[in-house]
Amino acid sequence: MKVLFPVIFYVFTLHATPAQQAEPHSEGDSIMITVMMKHHQDKNIDELREIREKNRFLELFPPESAKVVSWYVMMGIGQVVTVKIPASELRNLNIAVERGVWGAFSTEFYPTYDLYPHIQEEKNKLKNSP
Repeated sequence: MKVLFPVIFYVFTLHATPAQQAEPHSEGDSIMITVMMKHHQDKNIDELREIREKNRFLELFPPESAKVVSWYVMMGIGQVVTVKIPASELRNLNIAVERGVWGAFSTEFYPTYDLYPHIQEEKNKLKNSP
């Protein structure tokens, strides 16, 4: 039994995946997040740009793991960015926002999903119904 335990332990550790070496993510474990970045109204555009440059905004946001779905300016409000990320990267997205965005913007996060394909499907059903 003393010899068997180390052999069994060795076999199981060969097949185990360490927590840091996660499997490549699949489309199924991705999430979309919309980040609303509201300009601080007490600063002009040059002051906001200076803060973003000091924070290395464009280097940090969005993180490399994020795929930008859309990035719009909402006039009078700020910027609205929707990204798709592996669920395991949510923390990295938050850190990128905290380091690169704060000071120039206040932020809000919203879980997001694409409703348009479902709307299209419903419209097609209406067209094809008698």
